[in-house]
Amino acid sequence: MSKRTIKQILGEAKTIAVVGLSSDPQRPSHGIAQALQSRGYRVIPVNPRETEVLGEKAYATLKEVPVPVDIVNVFRRADQTPAIAEEAVAIGAKALWLQTGIVNEEAVQIAESGGLDAIIDRCIMVELSKLSNQR
Repeated sequence: MSKRTIKQILGEAKTIAVVGLSSDPQRPSHGIAQALQSRGYRVIPVNPRETEVLGEKAYATLKEVPVPVDIVNVFRRADQTPAIAEEAVAIGAKALWLQTGIVNEEAVQIAESGGLDAIIDRCIMVELSKLSNQR
């Protein structure tokens, strides 16, 4: 994935659904989601074990999210990502973003076949920080 494509994805996005977002402030998903909010993104928690995270109502699945989603940011095990990719395609998201350490070629294939950009094994906040430092 080129820097230009990542810059475009992050620059155009307004809403990011975070799959696996936890209300536990010790979890990486929580800190990253909080940082995304501080940068002006609307963060939608997708986690069946949560009701609300960071002031936003949580949803059990992507299909339940009632607003358009630009990026589906994933904090789940790699073996769970193909099903998440299918949901991301079904809701018309623009990108599937698998966080650092998450790699699944099947999920990438599903996302790209469905017209989504797929970013794997990269931290969304690291990429945002790189872009901020380039200005």
